[in-house]
Amino acid sequence: MVKKDALERWTVEQSAEVYGIRNWGAGYFDVSREGHVVITPFLDNKKVRVSIPKIIKGLRERGLDMPVLLRVENILDSQISLLHHSFRAAMDKVGYKNVFRGVYPIKVNQQEQVIEEITRHGGKYHHGLEAGSKAELIAALAMLRDPEACLICNGYKDEEFIDLGLFARKMGYNIFFVLEMPSELELILERAKALGIEPLLGARMKLAAKAGGHWTESGGDRSIFGLDTAQLVQVVDKLKSENMLSCLRLLHYHLGSQIPNIRDIRTAVLEACRVYCGLVDEGAPMGYLDLGGGLAVDYDGSHTNYVNSRNYTLDEYCADVVEAVMESLDEKGVEHPVIITESGRALVAYYSVLLFNILDTSRFEAAPLPKKLPEDTPTLIENLYIAAKSMSVRNVQESLNDAVYYRDEIRGLFRHGHVTLRQRALAENVFWHMVNQAAVLLRQLKQVPPELEDLEEAIADIYYANMSVFQSVPDSWAIGQVFPIMPVHRLDEMPSRRAILADITCDCDGKIDRFIDPHGVAKVLPVHDLKDNEEYFLGAFLVGAYQETLGDLHNLLGDTNVVSLRIREDGSYDFVREVEGDTVADVLAYVEYNPKKLHTKFRETAEKAVREGRITARERREIMRAFEDGMRGYTYFER
Repeated sequence: MVKKDALERWTVEQSAEVYGIRNWGAGYFDVSREGHVVITPFLDNKKVRVSIPKIIKGLRERGLDMPVLLRVENILDSQISLLHHSFRAAMDKVGYKNVFRGVYPIKVNQQEQVIEEITRHGGKYHHGLEAGSKAELIAALAMLRDPEACLICNGYKDEEFIDLGLFARKMGYNIFFVLEMPSELELILERAKALGIEPLLGARMKLAAKAGGHWTESGGDRSIFGLDTAQLVQVVDKLKSENMLSCLRLLHYHLGSQIPNIRDIRTAVLEACRVYCGLVDEGAPMGYLDLGGGLAVDYDGSHTNYVNSRNYTLDEYCADVVEAVMESLDEKGVEHPVIITESGRALVAYYSVLLFNILDTSRFEAAPLPKKLPEDTPTLIENLYIAAKSMSVRNVQESLNDAVYYRDEIRGLFRHGHVTLRQRALAENVFWHMVNQAAVLLRQLKQVPPELEDLEEAIADIYYANMSVFQSVPDSWAIGQVFPIMPVHRLDEMPSRRAILADITCDCDGKIDRFIDPHGVAKVLPVHDLKDNEEYFLGAFLVGAYQETLGDLHNLLGDTNVVSLRIREDGSYDFVREVEGDTVADVLAYVEYNPKKLHTKFRETAEKAVREGRITARERREIMRAFEDGMRGYTYFER
């Protein structure tokens, strides 16, 4: 345990450093003097600081339980503005003779609130949308009103999809059909002739360039979608034969969703520019170069080319892209195209925070060593006890090796009936006492032996979180993505415990045991002791990209409560939208149960219990009321 005077010396600056909030927060989050995580949504006005614990208090007063997904609309607005201003500045600096057009891929976060805000605030920059399915196209057509914004159509396209896109073209939408495979061209041309509407066409190119990270297979020769050079030439020849080469206006590629290394980005741009120039040489008018996604989010704040980070700033990204395009095309005397990027992750990641409370803890703390052992103690347990008494900083590794050997031998004896239950319990207690003591001793060493580096993890507490990993942070489970997670209050106190997080799904995979660290991935999270009659709140940050879309109904834990916040320049704020999370009846309906039929079946069972004398009619009424309350209730833990 940490001494009281050490706790008193702890400062909020130390908490900011421990959790790295100023490294990964991109200027949107900080720690206040009161020990609260605060939202700082205006990058040019750091005096506006909104306390997350005060937001939680307001949510509770309004009857909204944890967990809550908090969306801060100002942060999304700021990210859109930053992207466009950075590209504009980069273009102005080198004299680029065209413009930038951002496009948001709907798949990154398909929620209506998100698309509405992107099209509203992005309207001043002609920020467009990307649709990869018929449903996304319909959403995009309804939400996008700006005729100068680009609407990029990727993915499989059937006749309905194509007809809808062609009609949109006739209405004035700046809509592009991007060819993912050669066979699509025939149907697009057929429907274009039938409707008498000339399409705008793009081609997705398979680049040889590949990037590192989780999404490395998005690029390269074996990527799933896109045309290789031979197929691209076939498309050109087909369009020439149909006298429709004038329709080919855009070249597109997609290197990946999170590209940590700027060198990979530049390499891909240079290759794409060569292909673009080749299409111009073939007689295609072109005019648009779509670089796809890839602008990374620095989840761990390390500013490196590690998979959860990026080794470049937004300004560096824009400058490298613009310079690479300009140099490549100037060399060939080709006019500068409109540059499009499909940056989705970088736009929406910062804007959502998952807030949740801790329900309980489990600690791996053994009782103190007994002063002496019972007379009937087996020799192996005596040896384990002696090893525990003699362990010091000099022999800690040797003592732990002995402890593991003795423990395993004792367990073997127990299985064969030579050690009693009480004796095994004594041995386990001595063993875990040694492990806990070893962790304390190792903190005195400058260099921890590699074999003992995982000791902190072995004795970490388990903090039970009122949330579902599978619903709210599925990438944490599916691909090992790390997200910044930290307490949102009590940051003026030293976090004296180390923990992993377990959710309430009762699934062994329903845990978070990978946390951000400047040097890689940490296996434990610094946390505070829980206090009696006081709730403890944590936040998972940067969860705005993909997590809501990918979340599932594991254990029938549904969507959380969602609240959208808009902060004013004077620091006041409004809850501009509240969406109540799924009820039990909602999630049962999702998996094809009929809530009314379930109610009827259970009532029949309760009535049968009355007939058999197991319960009274009055008790049946109370039981049915509990059943009905449960059906209407939140799927998460309610106090």
